[in-house]
Amino acid sequence: MIDPRILRDEPDRVRAGQAKRGLSDDVVDRALSADKARREAIAAFEAKRAEQKQLGKLIPRAQGDEKAQLLAQTKTLAAEVKAAEAAQTGAEAEWQQALLSIPNLAADEAPAGGEDDFVVLETIGTPRDFTQEGFEPRDHIELGRMLGAIDLERGAKVSGSRFYFLTGVGAELEFALINLAMAQAREAGFTQMIAPALVKPRAMEGTGFLGQAADDVYRIEGEEMYLVGTSEVAMAAYHSDEILDGETLPRRYAAFSPCFRKEAGSHGKDTKGIIRVHWFDKVEMFIYTTPEEAEAEHLRLLDWEKQFLDKLELAYQVIDTAAGDLGLSAKRKFDCEAWIPTQGKYRELTSTSNCTEFQSRRLDIRGRFEGTIKPVATLNGTLCAIPRTIVAILETHQQADGSVRVPKALQPYLGGREVLEPVV
Repeated sequence: MIDPRILRDEPDRVRAGQAKRGLSDDVVDRALSADKARREAIAAFEAKRAEQKQLGKLIPRAQGDEKAQLLAQTKTLAAEVKAAEAAQTGAEAEWQQALLSIPNLAADEAPAGGEDDFVVLETIGTPRDFTQEGFEPRDHIELGRMLGAIDLERGAKVSGSRFYFLTGVGAELEFALINLAMAQAREAGFTQMIAPALVKPRAMEGTGFLGQAADDVYRIEGEEMYLVGTSEVAMAAYHSDEILDGETLPRRYAAFSPCFRKEAGSHGKDTKGIIRVHWFDKVEMFIYTTPEEAEAEHLRLLDWEKQFLDKLELAYQVIDTAAGDLGLSAKRKFDCEAWIPTQGKYRELTSTSNCTEFQSRRLDIRGRFEGTIKPVATLNGTLCAIPRTIVAILETHQQADGSVRVPKALQPYLGGREVLEPVV
């Protein structure tokens, strides 16, 4: 959640943040009103408790009718204290609910607007000109069939639409990409993790995924458990309710997990192939650091993502995501979008978000710094989302006969193979 002091002391700043995201600022007034009611309820409860304690001191010294009268007063006062406590609890809940509904304040540098209002920061590599090379590029669906790498028909038969099997060299590609990603993360000082894909509601709410993204989340009916859409959720909750030694920061983790998304609102989009699916595997980077170092760590995360895409020899662009397209927790987000030849456009492969203290306040993750204890900052960044990365590799490095050239950095993880040959 945002720092409550900002809401109280700079409400116009929060209103401006809402406007930048294209959201109503009604929640600001509601939160301020709830805060006022909460403070008044606390004061009323404490006054009644003080009165009750004072009365309790008089009773042992009283006798006869006076004592009976005081005891009667005690009964009445006890009921009033109970009512005041209930009012305080209700006011506190309303305040928390209002505060939790306010997203992180977008960075001043983040572009205003919605999904299409991003700013391209840089373009790396040049998309291949297949016309000049003399052949029409095949899409990843056809290439996957020819290579015996992707089985969409049986995926749909077994699990439904937007599911798939990776078969043969497709499965080998996944393991190769995971190993390449983990090797890079290890060399950069990340602790490798395998994170659970099922989490409790607090982990999901603490990371902001039960807010605007709730419709895209799978909930296990009959249990208070959710399937994660990213291991960011589990990794953010990993240190929940802990006080970290400031000297140990930054703490950098690279976590592998399956990810599950309903893809709500994507009806008619990317219905074929494996670009937009309900399940995929991913290696996610997650960092705990000081608020002062968060922006620098964010740029480091972006650089690690770029390094990985460079190893895969892909053409891509880096965008600064507009405020209206940020997740609830993010202050700023950069996406790396790879060129997909048969679509003739760039598509998101990785993203990295600076969530500042937003998630740590919700999950009560703090650090001890020279005698003071305060919330830490959290950041996340995709290192490799498997299906889209496979799409980009197959389409970018295909050859006229349907074979696919293997990027040099990936070859050691595929038994030294330089080319993937068609089997169909």
